Amino acid sequence: MDTPQKTGESPRRSPRLVSWHWATPEAQAILATRNLSAILRYHRRVHGDSQTQTGELLGYDKTYVSALELGKRHLHDVGSLRHVAERLSLPPHVLGVTDPADADHRAMLQFGQSTVRLAEIARQSGHATEAVAELWPLVARLEARARDGNTEREVLRLLAHARLGLGTALGNVLPEERLATAAHWTAQSLDVVRIFDDPVLTTTALRMHGNELRKSGLVGAAVHRLVHAAAVAPNLTERAAVLPLLARAAGSLGNQALFDRTIAEAHQLLDEVDHTSLVNPTALYEIHLRGLIATGRTDDAIRRAEIAAPTSTISIAPQWRVIELITTGRVRLLAGDQRGATELLVGAVREARAQRLPHQLQRALRAAGDALPDARESAEQALAQLRTEMAA
Repeated sequence: MDTPQKTGESPRRSPRLVSWHWATPEAQAILATRNLSAILRYHRRVHGDSQTQTGELLGYDKTYVSALELGKRHLHDVGSLRHVAERLSLPPHVLGVTDPADADHRAMLQFGQSTVRLAEIARQSGHATEAVAELWPLVARLEARARDGNTEREVLRLLAHARLGLGTALGNVLPEERLATAAHWTAQSLDVVRIFDDPVLTTTALRMHGNELRKSGLVGAAVHRLVHAAAVAPNLTERAAVLPLLARAAGSLGNQALFDRTIAEAHQLLDEVDHTSLVNPTALYEIHLRGLIATGRTDDAIRRAEIAAPTSTISIAPQWRVIELITTGRVRLLAGDQRGATELLVGAVREARAQRLPHQLQRALRAAGDALPDARESAEQALAQLRTEMAA
């Protein structure tokens, strides 16, 4: 049995900042092999670490890390495998160690359901990185059970919800060039959802996947998914949840007729359904402004922005405040109010930086352009800091 001597403990990278690396499709393929050599090489590559740095992370000597990567040495004892999994922010089963959460099947399901609910609360509260750190090990554990033949309906339903939650949380924390990973996970949920004859689950999956497709630039596909979601929605509440996202996607596509029909219906349903973080006057105000600009009606957007934004009827998720500031700042710039636009965008950058929202920083950067150098510089600096942290 090969038990390495540790060179001393070293600080472990925060799982908040590294979990997304393990959630990429490439990483999932590597993890599925359960090959420690390949896993170590991938980890070093995505983090840009030397074998010495990986050794410091694991508490092992550089030469031992090299031997592990080359397959000249192997870890067999549970203690060492669990130690490596913890240091790399991996669920233990990836390295062949039984996860205590799997010992009691019922307890694992209850734990998983609570994890999905709490992760959604964290995301809505502006803590999407924590949501990713909680969800992706759960997804990995459930997928391992499914691969091993444990395809009970309860497991598969939980897997669908966990994949949706992971994809949506990743959609908050990843920059635009990496948003395909978020869409990948929401798409994976559709493979499971098809098993169930559940209109609510189907609508939810199509809605969330469609929104991530839009964010990743696949706007035509997003509209297709969202139109489907609205069509299969079993009640007004579920349909109302789809319409704001469909309006946004239709605007991004430049489909004025679809945007106008959808945003009008969404406003009408405000009086008929309970308000949520997406279905409320404040969210629809921002979506309406952005859609008017996207469909070439700048003057209409300016006139609408001159009317005070509606008072929120519920507690709004922090990221919505950032989204609204950026859109309103863009409208103020189009109206010729550079000072007002700068104040709004700088405020958006400050909040987006605090909430770790790189996609919104990129939106703010585009909105500032060359016209607002102070806002552009603020967004550039904040985005560079976030990129550095994500690569750490």
